[in-house]
Amino acid sequence: MLFKPLDKISGAIVSLTKMSSALILVLLLMPGARPAWAEAFDIVGFGDSLMAGYQLAPGEAFPEKLETAMRDNGNDVTVANAGVSGDTTSGGLSRLDWSVPEGTDLVILELGANDMLRGLSPAATEKNLDEIVTRLRQRGIDVLLVGMYAAPNLGPDYQEAFNAIYPRLAEKHDLPLVPFFLDGVAANGSLLLEDGMHPNAKGVDLMVERILPRVEALVEGEKPKM
Repeated sequence: MLFKPLDKISGAIVSLTKMSSALILVLLLMPGARPAWAEAFDIVGFGDSLMAGYQLAPGEAFPEKLETAMRDNGNDVTVANAGVSGDTTSGGLSRLDWSVPEGTDLVILELGANDMLRGLSPAATEKNLDEIVTRLRQRGIDVLLVGMYAAPNLGPDYQEAFNAIYPRLAEKHDLPLVPFFLDGVAANGSLLLEDGMHPNAKGVDLMVERILPRVEALVEGEKPKM
């Protein structure tokens, strides 16, 4: 008689264990489910001064503000800043392996503005970006491609050649595309630094606001519409 209560307790524990196991299995099978104990979704912002946060205060760069916005929305993410001011697509390609560590889930690829400002060959820019995307995909890392538009003073032929780079790469590699990183910010003096080229803190806020839904969709395992 003294052992019956212990038998009942033991049976209850077994039942609870089975229920817990079943619940865990259901949660794991849910589309886009990330268990509470899973590691954070790791994002790398890979780009130039627009990504690095040129002349901005600590915490005001695009990756930092994107991470804050995503965490405020309940996303368990980290967004590392791998932006280098003045970087070209060639420079990005040369530092790719050590700038994007193993375990990265998503790279926000933003390069090409300095190629354009230096009047470099659009064909060479596209080749470098294509190689960066290829190597990231070979490592199992998703890519959100962020585009740039050529300045009008470079002439219509250069504009046409350069502006076609990002849509063509997005189609080739089946990538989600943000056509223009500075959309809504370029040419708006209230959102730019005194140089008229780089976003100020308010400009970065708008950039984050516009790109946030696309990044969240990728984190949730969905591909945003082009």
